[in-house]
Amino acid sequence: MQKTMKRYFPLFVLPTLAAFTIAFLYPFIIGIYLSFTEFTTVKDADWVGISNYKKIFMDQNFVNALVFTVKFTVVSVVTINLFGFLLAYILTRGIKGTNLFRTVFFMPNLIGGIVLGYIWQLLLNGILARFGVTLSFDAKYGFWGLVILMNWQLIGYMMIIYIAGLQNVPGELIEAAKIDGAGRFQILGKIMVPMVMPSFTICLFLTLTNSFKLFDQNLALTAGGPGRQTSMLALDIYSTFYGRVGWEGVGQAKATVFFLMVALISLTQLFLTRRKEVES
Repeated sequence: MQKTMKRYFPLFVLPTLAAFTIAFLYPFIIGIYLSFTEFTTVKDADWVGISNYKKIFMDQNFVNALVFTVKFTVVSVVTINLFGFLLAYILTRGIKGTNLFRTVFFMPNLIGGIVLGYIWQLLLNGILARFGVTLSFDAKYGFWGLVILMNWQLIGYMMIIYIAGLQNVPGELIEAAKIDGAGRFQILGKIMVPMVMPSFTICLFLTLTNSFKLFDQNLALTAGGPGRQTSMLALDIYSTFYGRVGWEGVGQAKATVFFLMVALISLTQLFLTRRKEVES
């Protein structure tokens, strides 16, 4: 059986490998090449070396977007995972209507990001209008608007993953801890949290990458206003590439740097949290 699998393995993997090469690998390599050029189309690219990369950190809009994105990501990752875990813990305590609550909390994740952004723009601007301001009046309103939107969309999704992890904690382990005199918070901190570390790894990875790559919600909710103060990295790259004539190469260089940043941060997070899984 194994010999047969090895013999036909290339045949079965070829379609997937071809699709991956055409749809991802080739465009990715071309994108890296274009980041070192000045171009309007792929065929008229002129090599300019690292000048595009020099322009990146001289562009104050990119620096502001980087700072804003980091702040937003830190707040979102903490709040989403905190509330997601708390909801999961509550909904695994055997309360009535658990399945209904799980469904309701998960539903926001099914709504498209651009639609979600416009919905929350209407809601938040309606509330802020009572105080004579809007989301674009000050960057802090846009920041917290994005945090609220991101939490509303992802908390239910993270909750489902945490529920799966909590349900896999052996009941006899908890019972043994109770017999030994452990309290509820001791059981939660010393048994449940370490046993649910694989779920933490997944949820941290998803919230981290989704927060860093946020684009459509940012575009719909604030569009970077006021004065691009609430532009995140993805929106800044889009604005550079499509909104500034002659800056296509710089936009591509920003995209390359953005990819490397997200990859480095995500891999570091996975490495650190997986070490905790081994320890648990």
